[in-house]
Amino acid sequence: MHIEHATATDWLRSAAAAAREASSVLGRMPEGARNAALRAGAAALRDASADIVAANAIDISAFDAAGGSAAFRDRLLLTPARVAAMAEGLNSVAALPDPLARTLADWTRPNGLRIRRVAAPIGVIGMIYESRPNVGADATALCLKSGNAVILRGGSDSFHSARAIHAALTTGFRAAGVPDAAVQIAPAADRSFVAAMLAGAGLIDLIIPRGGKSLVTRVQAEARVPVLAHAEGLCHTYVHAAADPEMARAILANAKMRRTGVCGATETFLIDAAIAPTLLPALIGDLAALGCDFRADARARAICPDLPAATDADFATEWLGPTLSVAVVDGVDAAVGHIRRFGSEHTEAIVTEDADAASAFLRGIDSAVGLWNASTQFCDGGEFGFGAEIGIATGRIHARGPVGLEQLTIFRYLVTGSGQVRP
Repeated sequence: MHIEHATATDWLRSAAAAAREASSVLGRMPEGARNAALRAGAAALRDASADIVAANAIDISAFDAAGGSAAFRDRLLLTPARVAAMAEGLNSVAALPDPLARTLADWTRPNGLRIRRVAAPIGVIGMIYESRPNVGADATALCLKSGNAVILRGGSDSFHSARAIHAALTTGFRAAGVPDAAVQIAPAADRSFVAAMLAGAGLIDLIIPRGGKSLVTRVQAEARVPVLAHAEGLCHTYVHAAADPEMARAILANAKMRRTGVCGATETFLIDAAIAPTLLPALIGDLAALGCDFRADARARAICPDLPAATDADFATEWLGPTLSVAVVDGVDAAVGHIRRFGSEHTEAIVTEDADAASAFLRGIDSAVGLWNASTQFCDGGEFGFGAEIGIATGRIHARGPVGLEQLTIFRYLVTGSGQVRP
């Protein structure tokens, strides 16, 4: 059903006004009350697990009928275990320190004025996401804990799942004294709601898009609201000449094949020319046994002739599936050069026992996250100890990497005097 833009705009104006009031309430709620609300929301998710899975089955059925890919189906799928994990995410966020209780700086001027820089909520967050329905729960948990109201707009693929999750959370939060307007969801998946949110200057304080390249590109091009962008995850793993071979095999298999549809999955594998003749066949064999296929440059194909040839376009592709681009490089500088040419500044890893090489690599890349001897799939808010994440920021303003509670706050100044007047 098509929704007229004016209708979507009217809805947003009403929703944003209510959200503004709700954010004021959340910002004044004691930490204990916000934590109790999160725990109530977690319990409500568990209680509604069967309803959420049933709603998800409707979305999965439509997705299968449309012939979607296996990787995107996995992103969309909810099971009782995944619903339980969503609930545990809310509990994990409740257990984290209060992001609003932080004094970021405190100093006294020569005239006796005491100036404190303190953390404060952003206000009203607009969250636009696509196929992963758990994003709504993660975003809600982080926003509530940090004192922000959130307006959610899920994708058409996850429409029924997202609404079921929202209904459960609202039930739990309401019982804990949180206004319903603190967490709202667009009533339809029509794109006019995206347009209304992007044009919502003065209504929404920050837009966070979570989805494919086309969504993020549209948001960045059209938004009249500040955007915290989650760009594509064209991540690299570089196996250096001083890598431990067994460690390299374990890390690369996990980085690529643990879950191929997540943004932290390795999409390009770089290997040092010094060790490629002996180690590359084993690494390719490991991944092939797990169902991976490849696109390889000429130097890699000289060692493993059966590999399909890669183009520059392949090295610029976020596969989001069981395909891996492969290149042989001459040392750290060449690896960094390849990443700077083709990467998306998301997450890169080096596998090596040489600390100097690792340091040079991590200094050379300009990505939001760099890892040494670990899988790129650790680029995740939960794994960073954030409880959950609202996205992976790859821009250069306000936040980079996994976006958790701290990144959903700004600051303001509190000044205490004793009668000072300015000369």
